Amino acid sequence: MPTTSPTFQPLYLQIKTLVEAALERGEWRPGEAIPSEMLLATRFGVSQGTVRKAINALAAGNLVVRRQGKGTFVATHTEEKASNFRFLRIRRDGGEEVHPVSRLVDMRRAKAGIEIARVLDLKPGAPVIVLRRVLEYAGEPVLFDEITLPAPLFRGLSKAKLDAYRGSMYSYFETQLGVRMLRAQERLKAVPADRYAAALLEVEPGTPLLAVERVTFTYGERPVEHRRGLCVTRRHHYANDLG
Repeated sequence: MPTTSPTFQPLYLQIKTLVEAALERGEWRPGEAIPSEMLLATRFGVSQGTVRKAINALAAGNLVVRRQGKGTFVATHTEEKASNFRFLRIRRDGGEEVHPVSRLVDMRRAKAGIEIARVLDLKPGAPVIVLRRVLEYAGEPVLFDEITLPAPLFRGLSKAKLDAYRGSMYSYFETQLGVRMLRAQERLKAVPADRYAAALLEVEPGTPLLAVERVTFTYGERPVEHRRGLCVTRRHHYANDLG
């Protein structure tokens, strides 16, 4: 008769889970310092080395940021470089970092179709918010995004509020709505431009575009965003560091 044995989890991963739970509860806000390794070791009744390994694992997952001589801080999308370049991988071919300007085209409320419901772990027909925007690099439209969000989680979101906010969309979600985007999965594919995307991106219909489909997750591996971006690669490319 087959038997099952309990799953063993190293102590530092148990501490990592406890710290992550505290982050999710909002015990330390984005941008704030978390307690020192010594204080956390006392709190959880473990060695400082175990806490260090746990914090290293959190840092590797971009939940916290270590700053030499200052401590460890909760990662935040309000930091301009992190906000623009951690999740946005479109770069100029010359290599220079150009911060894009976001132009929100429209926002509407809809019901989740079967595929979106599956991806966002919703019931078909559940209320969602759909945003469409264009990112411009040095005045050139390069990326057209269609973004779908679960409506209950983004209650209060409006086009006027997004237009008035001076910062990235993920920063707005974090600071104004309390939704933190922690990690994403992406798929890339070449597609021809349809008439609507072609008009927004100022290219001819049928022009080859790079389609980047993304699902973004918050705490607990909960999917909170589906995004389909169409990129003109005439002077831009998708960059990723696999190191």
